[in-house]
Amino acid sequence: MSRDARTRKAALVTGAAGGIGGAVCAALAGAGYEVLAVDRADPAGSREGAARRGADVAGEAAVWRHADLSDAPRVAAVFEGLDRLDLVVCAHGGSGRRFGDAAVDECTLEGWEATLAMNLTSVFLVCREAVPRLRAGGGGAIVTVASVLGLVGGDRDFATHAYAASKGALIALTRAMAVTYAADRIRCNVVAPGLIATPMSTRAQGDPAIRARLAELQPLTGDFGTPADVAGAVLYLAEAPFVTGTVLAVDGGWTAK
Repeated sequence: MSRDARTRKAALVTGAAGGIGGAVCAALAGAGYEVLAVDRADPAGSREGAARRGADVAGEAAVWRHADLSDAPRVAAVFEGLDRLDLVVCAHGGSGRRFGDAAVDECTLEGWEATLAMNLTSVFLVCREAVPRLRAGGGGAIVTVASVLGLVGGDRDFATHAYAASKGALIALTRAMAVTYAADRIRCNVVAPGLIATPMSTRAQGDPAIRARLAELQPLTGDFGTPADVAGAVLYLAEAPFVTGTVLAVDGGWTAK
C-alpha cells in the first residue's frame, strides 16, 4: 500500500474483480480509501477482469490478493500483515446454477452446499477474521452484499432456492453482527441489489421474458441497475456513523411493492 496508508482509511473488498466489487473498489479509492482488493483470480487476472468491467483500480489505489474465500486458512492469510482496517465489504458470491441450484424439488445437494459455501460460509469466514481487527482499531464497518431474493420470494424466472436461502441468511447474519458488535463501534449493514447489469446477470440480460418484465420488477427505470448504483450505497453505509443493522435495497422499486 502507499506511504500514507497509516493516515488513510483502509478497506478490504472481496469479489473485487466482479462487476459490483470492481465498482466498489473504484468508489472507495475515489473517496480516499486505501483498498485491499481480494478475488479468486490471481492478482494479474483480477486487475484484468476489473479493467474489462470498467472498474480498474490499478496503481497505488489498490493492492490485490488472491484467495478462495471458502477455505478458512486462505481467508486468514488474506488478513495477515494488515496494520489498519476500517472497512470490510463482502461483495463476492454468485449463482449456483452451474452446481445444480434450482427450485427445492429440483435442486441437487451439491448445488445447495456449493451455493451456501460460496455466498454464506465464505462471508462468515471473512467476518470472523475482520471483527477482532476492527475491534482492535476502535471500530469500523462491515457491508455485505445480499440480494432482493433474500427479501422476497422469486417466481419461476428466479427459482434458485439455495441462492435465495444464502442471501436471506446473509441478511440475518449481518443484522445479528450489528447487534452483537455495536458496543465495539462496529457497524454492520447490508446492500440488497435487484437486477444489476453485471457478468453474473448475463443470463437475465439475454432473456427476453425477463426483459419484458423489467417495468414490473424495477419500475423506477424499467431497466437493469448499474454496478455504480450499488457502489454508491456501499459508500454511504461505509460512512454513515449512526446506521447499523439496516438493509438498503438498491432495486429500482422491486421490494417496495
